[in-house]
Amino acid sequence: MSEPLRCSGAIRPEEENLYDRRILEEVKLEEWAKVVFDPTLSVDDPGEGLFIRPLRRSDYNKGFLQLLGQLTSVGDVTEDQFRETFKKMKSSPDTYFVTVIEDVNTGDVIGTTTLFIEQKFIRGCARRARIEDVVVNDKYRGKQLGKFLVIVLVLLAKSLGCYKISLDCRDTMIPFYESLGFSKEPQNGNFLKSQKKNA
Repeated sequence: MSEPLRCSGAIRPEEENLYDRRILEEVKLEEWAKVVFDPTLSVDDPGEGLFIRPLRRSDYNKGFLQLLGQLTSVGDVTEDQFRETFKKMKSSPDTYFVTVIEDVNTGDVIGTTTLFIEQKFIRGCARRARIEDVVVNDKYRGKQLGKFLVIVLVLLAKSLGCYKISLDCRDTMIPFYESLGFSKEPQNGNFLKSQKKNA
């Protein structure tokens, strides 16, 4: 399993994590009885040659945006824009948990998803979580990695005290998410949007 590169006792700036990886290490998949992984996967061992970790500043050069391009339109994002967005996310602690799977043999990011935590005033100032941007590189599909990423972030959200975890998905993906314990919310099945053109 790869460790962060170290320089003078500190992580190099380009290897800076979006959030503290120790939070991930506390996630125990055995707490999730709804899904069985065959073969067994864990945060310590998500598969041969794979490593799950927070997004890093250096992931611009590891195929992160190209991976997102397998899910949706990314647009032209410069390295400076990527680093500035990373900095903004990092400056909002306990909010953005962009998590990736890296193939340590190639150095490529081959899977990702985002947990976004919203602080609310309702329910006694509770926290609500959303899972977004779930994608696994098409060459790595069929290895349970999408399921693995979603469950890791569900357990992470629960450990961070979120009262509700939701996501939006295409109709064709509903059975997949239902198999992971998600359900349609009665009387709340509408998805409305107002989107800027060309966004």
